[in-house]
Amino acid sequence: MSADANAAPLRNSSAPRGVAIFPLLKESFLTGIVALVLAIPLVGFRIVESNGTTGLATRFGWVGIGAGAVFLGRLALGIWRGAMPPRAVGGASWLEPVARFGRRHARIVALVGLVVALAWPALPFASRGIVDLATSVLIYVMLGWGLNVVVGLAGLLDLGYVAFYAVGAYSFAILASDLGLTFWEALPISGLLAAAAGVLLGFPVLRLRGDYLAIVTLGFGEIIHILLLNWTSLTRGPNGIGDIPRPGLFGLVFERRAPPGFTSFHDFLGVAFNPSQRIVFLYYVVLALALMVNLFTLRLRRLPIGRAWEALREDEIACRALGINPTNVKLSAFGIGAMLGGFAGAFFATRQGFISPESFTFTESATILAIVVLGGMGSQMGVVLAAILLVVLPELGREFAEFRMLIFGAAMVLIMVWRPQGLLAHRAPSLRLNAPPP
Repeated sequence: MSADANAAPLRNSSAPRGVAIFPLLKESFLTGIVALVLAIPLVGFRIVESNGTTGLATRFGWVGIGAGAVFLGRLALGIWRGAMPPRAVGGASWLEPVARFGRRHARIVALVGLVVALAWPALPFASRGIVDLATSVLIYVMLGWGLNVVVGLAGLLDLGYVAFYAVGAYSFAILASDLGLTFWEALPISGLLAAAAGVLLGFPVLRLRGDYLAIVTLGFGEIIHILLLNWTSLTRGPNGIGDIPRPGLFGLVFERRAPPGFTSFHDFLGVAFNPSQRIVFLYYVVLALALMVNLFTLRLRRLPIGRAWEALREDEIACRALGINPTNVKLSAFGIGAMLGGFAGAFFATRQGFISPESFTFTESATILAIVVLGGMGSQMGVVLAAILLVVLPELGREFAEFRMLIFGAAMVLIMVWRPQGLLAHRAPSLRLNAPPP
């Protein structure tokens, strides 16, 4: 018998793999036990108030359901990974046609989305609450696009992005309340002050990468939060800043009774006053800001600075070898990303009419980062999709809102296992080579 006959046949790399069920059951059981132990102190108890007294209630039913879900999820993941071909694991191939269609018909998709956004307040189901919810989504879209410059394009992990959001909001509140500037005058100044804060953060982290960079940015966010709490002469401390002026339209204010020297919108048009007028106007203002931010970032990606960000993201050493100064690239990424976050913070302040340090905690940074990661780092449309999911989902019911961070964490784990590049991730080639002439 020849040597070829004795040789074992080559295994097809695309063939399904076997599943060792007993080790998988053991690992899934241990994973469920760990989830049970962690969930008991975090989810198993809650403080309730009854007859003027507070007590401790348990909800071990939810703990058991969560641990069981973790066990079944780990078991299903192991079976799926063992049954699928190696190249198919983590690929989420069924989503590729959707992403490919969006890339090929990007202008059509963008035009349809723009038409829907413009007509949103006039749709039959668009109540005041739904329009206000859409305004919140657009704020997080702006924040996601701003962080996308730092994380998605430049590859710099920023866990303290809420600091620039807060700088923009407090700058606008102080300029509008104390100095009497209008919305359109204070908005660019707030963005520039937030950009200055981004450059200020960029200097200490020029030599840091990866986890060390993330730790420093996290500390910067906490420093800003502590300053907001303790610098009472400027920020009013825990009391916050109230009576922040609303934006107007060519001198027209959206109030029932206009201040002296101003004219109200409904009096100018001769219509009855409706509180929804201000809600709709704020929606269109943030929509215009979001569109300008989108066009601005898309244009930057095609400029040399955008190519430098992508080079820095891929390999900093190669970036230096190409003659690109990483110092300037990092500072520009932090500065521009912070400026976009400052614009979103300024609009948040004028929309709410009141801000306090509790509006700018680490939870906001985690939410914005989750939007960028889930949507796909570097993807503009992915940020929009993830913002819609993460902002609208907690509004569907009390249960979703109560377990908001738990859902975010589970979504992050699933996206890392199922589709690490994000829902709609796409990296456009920096250089296109044309076919040689015949």
